[in-house]
Amino acid sequence: MNELTSLKKGEIRLTKSKLCCLCIVGTRPEAIKMGPVIAELNRSDWAFPYVVTTGQHADVVEGALKDFGVVPSRRLNLERRNGSLNELFGKVISEMDRVIDEVRPDCVIAQGDTTSVAVVSLAAFHMNVPFMHIEAGLRTGDLNDPYPEELNRRIAGLTAAMHFAPTSASLNNLLREGVPPGDCLVTGNTGIDALLQTAAHKLPAPKRFPNLPRVILATAHRRESFGAPIENALRGIRAAVDRHDDLGLFFVSHPNPNAHEPARRILGGHPRIVVTDAIDYADMVAALKSCWIVVTDSGGLQEEAPALGKPVLVLRNTTERPEAVRAGAVRVVGTNSAAVSNAISQLCDDPALYARMSVPVFPYGDGQAAKRIVAAMRARLVRAIPALSAA
Repeated sequence: MNELTSLKKGEIRLTKSKLCCLCIVGTRPEAIKMGPVIAELNRSDWAFPYVVTTGQHADVVEGALKDFGVVPSRRLNLERRNGSLNELFGKVISEMDRVIDEVRPDCVIAQGDTTSVAVVSLAAFHMNVPFMHIEAGLRTGDLNDPYPEELNRRIAGLTAAMHFAPTSASLNNLLREGVPPGDCLVTGNTGIDALLQTAAHKLPAPKRFPNLPRVILATAHRRESFGAPIENALRGIRAAVDRHDDLGLFFVSHPNPNAHEPARRILGGHPRIVVTDAIDYADMVAALKSCWIVVTDSGGLQEEAPALGKPVLVLRNTTERPEAVRAGAVRVVGTNSAAVSNAISQLCDDPALYARMSVPVFPYGDGQAAKRIVAAMRARLVRAIPALSAA
């Protein structure tokens, strides 16, 4: 039952008034989806968030957290050499063992399905600290698609004390796997909290956003697509832009060379195509508001774009987010060049199809997920501690 505040880097003050919630953030999408929860914990009268970033893409992660008024308490130094998943696994679990031992939190919280999240869940489990999993229960049923995310979230599902599912379909996945009903609940997706908060502001289009009637917002970064799949998808997008004179492309590149290099090589040099490095979250929301459609393999964009009435074409063979597909806002098109190009052209040439797919839908929540998560955490954590029951 400790409140921990960071006075300086690595210096911690201990008091005994609130519960400590150790919040782990590794990537920018995690920062965006954890931001509303951390902010809600900061506003609570019973808990104190101690925020640790894993040091991956530190500048963009901490920049995204700053948008929610969150300053990390600590940054891990993983000192990776070869970039392999096994190296990351070993580094994170060693660091988390030390952090949990020093901080002695009352719970550990992480979001999503990265390798860091799986490792954090195991570290908490090994040290008998309750792990709270945000965005729990997403499944494709195929361990290799997406890779390694499907395995990561199954590991988190086995170790979590509480599972915060974004939708009823995700909740049903957890129940089928034997998670006790009292340990999981539907909260909505915190990404929608972040989106609606940000989109409520007047946002100018990002720098270099094409001034054309129809602009595709596109991203591609999935590990399972590296190599031929991502190259084929990019060629399909370029072919569609070539086919339609009023069509432009704003491609936001991922820092991983396996995603960045083919994007520059295949999409570069076209007068109606802009390839840009990663942009901040407000600019991404502005791009979403300004674009015509979204073409992506990103899970987050599959959730966000439908809420803004933007049709989504998914550059994957399957998706663990079927709700927006069923709602008619998302189509899974794969990475075949012709399939990608034809799907874009179909939306160009069929106004009725575009109209159906561009009706705003909210299958992933109403923007109140963080409040539900923090309320559920309080009910679970405080009920066992009589001294805090009146908090």
